[in-house]
Amino acid sequence: MQVQYQRILLKLSGEALMGDDAYGINTDVLDFVAGEIKGIVQMGVQPGIVIGAGNIFRGVAGASKGMDRTTADNMGMLATVMNSLAMQDALEREGVITRVMSAIPMQSVCEPYIRRRATRHLEKGRVVIFAAGTGNPYFTTDSAGVLRALEIDANVIIKATKVDGVYDKDPVIYDDAVKYEKLTFDDVLRQGLRVMDAAGIALAKEDDKPIMVLNMAVADNIKKAVCGESVGSLITS
Repeated sequence: MQVQYQRILLKLSGEALMGDDAYGINTDVLDFVAGEIKGIVQMGVQPGIVIGAGNIFRGVAGASKGMDRTTADNMGMLATVMNSLAMQDALEREGVITRVMSAIPMQSVCEPYIRRRATRHLEKGRVVIFAAGTGNPYFTTDSAGVLRALEIDANVIIKATKVDGVYDKDPVIYDDAVKYEKLTFDDVLRQGLRVMDAAGIALAKEDDKPIMVLNMAVADNIKKAVCGESVGSLITS
């Protein structure tokens, strides 16, 4: 298989890390994803990773129940650090050298995020996990993923979730949901499709950074995606 995308930003859903559990991190899912990432690293791909926190704490959900939004978002960002450390552990047990870089400085557990240092890690063949979102409240990990993709000059953003692409409505609820093979950024914004938040889509559109949405639970999906195969849904200009 010929690699088409040399450097990628892999956005992993925190909720997908739960597997069939109701909460937290399912170690079997974690190990499976680590194995998939190891596969693309062995092909020479340089992956940067951003992980959500929906399996532990979601800032918006906390705010909707009366919690201060800034406090809730800070808690959500700290939850992404927990997921990032868990993923680092799983990858290093697979023999993949990994660095966690946090937008909120916490030197005793991970490195502070410095763009040039992150790029250097990637050039040396290390996987870099970007934790704590953007370091600012009111921004989702989707926006953080697009921002980091632009900063490291990734060739593509791969959003790996529990579903196999973008649908016109929730396929879990609606049997007649229609899957899109290809979309434009304007299609996503105009139809209000819940791929990622509008700020992230707008940022990707501005830099013309393609986004692939796929199911991370299917073996070799990420490998096929980096080789340019049609997997899930592709969003471009």
